[in-house]
Amino acid sequence: MKYLLGVDGGSSKTHALLAESSGRVLGFGNSGSANHQSYGLQSAMSQLELAVNLAYERAGISPGQVALGYFCLAGADLSEDFAMLQEAVEALHLAGKVIIKNDTLAALRAGLSRSWGVVVICGTGFNAAGRSPDGCEIVLPGLGLISGDWGGGGELSQEVIRAVMRAWDGRGQPTLLTNLVLATLELPSEQALLSKLYHDEIDHGQLLDLVKLLFEAAAAGDEVARELIIQMGTEVGITANALLKRLALEHTDAEVVLGGSVFKGQGDLLIDTASQLIHQVAPRARVVRPRFEPVAGALLLALEEAGLKVTPQRLARLSASLPEMLLLKDNGEGKRDRDPRNCTNFLLI
Repeated sequence: MKYLLGVDGGSSKTHALLAESSGRVLGFGNSGSANHQSYGLQSAMSQLELAVNLAYERAGISPGQVALGYFCLAGADLSEDFAMLQEAVEALHLAGKVIIKNDTLAALRAGLSRSWGVVVICGTGFNAAGRSPDGCEIVLPGLGLISGDWGGGGELSQEVIRAVMRAWDGRGQPTLLTNLVLATLELPSEQALLSKLYHDEIDHGQLLDLVKLLFEAAAAGDEVARELIIQMGTEVGITANALLKRLALEHTDAEVVLGGSVFKGQGDLLIDTASQLIHQVAPRARVVRPRFEPVAGALLLALEEAGLKVTPQRLARLSASLPEMLLLKDNGEGKRDRDPRNCTNFLLI
C-alpha cells in the first residue's frame, strides 16, 4: 500500500499529514515556522523534520515506507529558493520522492472542489496563486512591497496604528479604533502607545491581534475602519482578477478561494467587497472559503501527484479522519459561495 505525505510549512506553523492512498489519515504532526526567509534554513528544516517525524511516529510508519512527500513551503518564491529547498528537504530523507511547492498551492487545493481555480491568501502576509484546468500554475512572488504587494495582517495592523496616530494629531478623523487599541494594549494614551512602539516594547503578535479590532470598529459603523477593510477587499478582488485573466478563467465558473486569518474577521464587508469586484470580471466565478486547513490541500496534491483521483470516497475518508483542529468549521456553508446579488454591505466602486 502506498503511503503519502502532505506538508504545509508556513510562516507561523508547520503541519504534516500522513495518509494511505485510500485518503485515510494515519498521522498528524505540527511544529513551528518552516519559513527559511524568516528564521534561516537550518531552523526551517528542523521544524519541518519535527512535524513530519511526529506524524510518522503517531502512524507507526517509517520514512522508507512513504512513496511521496508533497511539501508546500512559505519562502518557496524564487527559483533559487526552490533549488535550495529541494536539496535541503531531500537531505532529510523524509520520503522517497520530494515535491516542493509554494504554500499558497496547499491553501488553494484545500478550498477547491476540483483541481483548478484561484486563491488569495490574507493572513499575516498577502499572496495569491492559481491553476488552470490544463495544469498551468501561477504563484505570485509574495515578497511584499518589492513584488508589488499590499495587505495582510502585518500591513493592516500598521494601518490601524497609523489611523490612531493621525486621529490623535489632527491629520485624520476620529475613530473608534483609538479606544479599542488603547484598551487592548492596556495603555493610558496615544503618547504612551507611541513610546512603546518607539522602544519596540509591543510584541509582534500583539500588534497582529489589533486587526480583529478593525472589523469590530467597522461593524460599529466606524468609517476609518470601513475604508481600510474596503481597501483590503479591493486589493483582494484586483489580485484575484489578475490571476483569473492570466489563466483565462474569467468566463468560467472558477472557484476563488479566500484563505487566511484576516477573512475570519467580523462581518461581511471584506468578502463582499472582494466578491463584487471579482464578479465584474468573472460573473460566473464562485467565491468560497476553505473547508480544511492548508495541509489537507497538500495531501490532496500528493494524491493527485501519485496519479490517484480525488474521488468523493477519498475525500470523505480524508474529511472523516482529519484531526478536528484541521476542519474549518467557521467558514459557514451559506458564505462559501458569494453571489453578488446578496452582497449588500460593500460600497460600490
